[in-house]
Amino acid sequence: MATPAIRMFRKIEGLFCVYKPSGVHWKLVRDGIETKLLKGLSDTPSLPIPKEVRFLAHPVSETETSKELTLSAVSLPVLSKHPLVTGPEFQHIKVGVGHRLDAFSSGVMVLAVGNGNKALHDLYATQVTRDYTLDGEFGTATDDFSHTGRVVERSTYGHITQDKLDRVLAMLQGANQKALLMYSNVDMRSQEAYELAVQGLLGPEGKSLPILTGLRCVHFQPPNFTLEVQCLNETQKYLRKIVHEIGLELRSTASCKGVRRTRDGPFTLQDALTRNHWTASDVLQAIKQYHTSKENLKYSHRQIMDPALQPPEESTTVNMKPARKQQWGQ
Repeated sequence: MATPAIRMFRKIEGLFCVYKPSGVHWKLVRDGIETKLLKGLSDTPSLPIPKEVRFLAHPVSETETSKELTLSAVSLPVLSKHPLVTGPEFQHIKVGVGHRLDAFSSGVMVLAVGNGNKALHDLYATQVTRDYTLDGEFGTATDDFSHTGRVVERSTYGHITQDKLDRVLAMLQGANQKALLMYSNVDMRSQEAYELAVQGLLGPEGKSLPILTGLRCVHFQPPNFTLEVQCLNETQKYLRKIVHEIGLELRSTASCKGVRRTRDGPFTLQDALTRNHWTASDVLQAIKQYHTSKENLKYSHRQIMDPALQPPEESTTVNMKPARKQQWGQ
């Protein structure tokens, strides 16, 4: 018979995402969530302590001279099964981490509990893309490409316009699109390539170099600017280096002030649990929501692939009949 803690653990097995704040290592986030989940499992009500029958000896009479004993059956709790003796039912659970974020980055970080670790591996085997927001600043170059690094060069930026920045971004995106096609190992003139492109599954086969699938400027107010990036196989250091290289292409310098992940595959900022919600109950709700959205997506995909599952277009049928009768009457 499964205990309440085991039943709850089976419910929280799956995928969910949290919002990792900047300045915190991803291991601390994972360990903190693991501790909260273990506490939630320990707080579940335990099963009643089993009892056993024992035969206890006691005097026949209460007089001191009587030495005769008699046995009586008594039901007593099994102390070896008491929670204070056995300890917590769950002392460790495996919480897996998807694409990690370094200490200076923030945003969506996907986690997995129990058998969700296999689902996490299968999800990333499909080469899902991730979205980032990069905050940059023209005028300085640092040794680690971030605004907190040691300044190695300063330059002017008054000649930079948004049109010039957009041209550099378009050039970088075009070069990365060529790399995406090269690493995909699919004949671009084949039907397979067309079907993969339509489904959004065209990507590098296996591990490849970082690839930018999308790049655009969403805010430009020199010296500050903000970029939106869609990418594959990236690291946060690589994204900071991209900001640095953009500054060099514009005959200036630039450093990255912040890296924020806004999407990791199907998980977005709206799905991410903030620090106040890293509890077992909130994680359970997030995993339920992910499973529900996943089932809805599968059903929508089956409707597209199988026209028989689509509802009949009643309005179109009703409108067509009068039109035909009018035509025959003429």
